[in-house]
Amino acid sequence: MIFDILTLFPEMFQSPLDSSLLKKAREKGLIQVRLHNIRDYARGRHKVTDDYPYGGGAGMVMKVEPVAEALDALLREGDRAPVLLLTPQGEPFSQGLAAELAGRPRLILVCGHYEGVDERIREHLIDREISIGDYVLTGGEIPALVVVDAVSRLVPGVLGNVASASSESHAEHLLEGPQYTRPADYRGWKVPDVLLTGNHRNIENWRRRESLRRTLRKRPDLLGKAALSDDDRRIVEDLKKEG
Repeated sequence: MIFDILTLFPEMFQSPLDSSLLKKAREKGLIQVRLHNIRDYARGRHKVTDDYPYGGGAGMVMKVEPVAEALDALLREGDRAPVLLLTPQGEPFSQGLAAELAGRPRLILVCGHYEGVDERIREHLIDREISIGDYVLTGGEIPALVVVDAVSRLVPGVLGNVASASSESHAEHLLEGPQYTRPADYRGWKVPDVLLTGNHRNIENWRRRESLRRTLRKRPDLLGKAALSDDDRRIVEDLKKEG
């Protein structure tokens, strides 16, 4: 899978991309991340990428020309790919959206900056706007990294265990239950007995119940989106009675 990222600060991506799973995925050729400096497409000797807003107001606005010309160059290189703008005004990023994007062979991510982008970028150049949360950052670079990380983990071969992605929090609109590893007893803090029995059916039942318990306690809003079985619903009702 290919990620083309348009940014004014390509150096912000180097360390995250050279670490952990993203580094391994790139080395294996499972993903490519290509960084494109928007400033390289700016006009004039000073390569200006922002200007004062028409009508006045605070801050500077990202100019339309360098973004348009960068996209023109990228889209000449290969097949049409979705162009995504990282912005607080976009649709909320979610595990479901990450899974949808992971089905694409190529994504183009545009990192906004300054006070905002010229509206003509939204109107004529962007296919979709994405927000990673209801807050404002200094630019779209960190949100772009979030998208690359979340989507890459769903690309076949990136995770060592193919079951990992399907069992994690939000994969089913449920939070993942508690996890433990050795030692079984530390400072008197003991691993639940059921996990030491080797009875896989009982363990899976316990994990499902604890996943439902954690979701009910921390994110009850997710339960309305989850595909719950009749047994799940009975467990949720029992957990509500427990308080």
